[in-house]
Amino acid sequence: MAAGWELVVAELVAQRGEALVRYAMLLTGDEEEARDMVQDALTATFGRLRNGFEVEQAEAYVRRAIANRFLDRARRGQRWRRIAPIVVDRERVDSGATLTGERLDMAHRLQRLTPRERACVVLRYDEDRTVEQVAAELGISAGAVKRYLSDALGKLRGMLEREQERGQRDERGRP
Repeated sequence: MAAGWELVVAELVAQRGEALVRYAMLLTGDEEEARDMVQDALTATFGRLRNGFEVEQAEAYVRRAIANRFLDRARRGQRWRRIAPIVVDRERVDSGATLTGERLDMAHRLQRLTPRERACVVLRYDEDRTVEQVAAELGISAGAVKRYLSDALGKLRGMLEREQERGQRDERGRP
């Protein structure tokens, strides 16, 4: 018979697995990387957890592990970019299986934010967390979360305005 934690893992993956992948994909912008991140977070979480946890509690631990892994990878990436002589953008081809239309556009815009800004926006608006919950999850102050959100929303607003201006110019036939 399976141990209690194994049943919780199976139930969590069956009930919330795709939601966890969508959450990770909003952070990473890449479905394969998101799936890997969820797998790593599940392994790390259930490598430490013991029996006695419900699915909801386990999901909270896994989401925290996903956010921490994302921020850790972003920090390593920043270090690499500082020492790399040439930075080449990765070519991304979306299968269209999970993101379409406006969601794909927003996912692209999120990729242009800093990792902390992106994490704050995703937790606050996609996960519907309070500022205090976002701060606790990321291990930063509520004031820092507000600042990251303000900066991110300003950047997103600017991106949308530029896209609208570009669309209006295209409709008029001007370059």
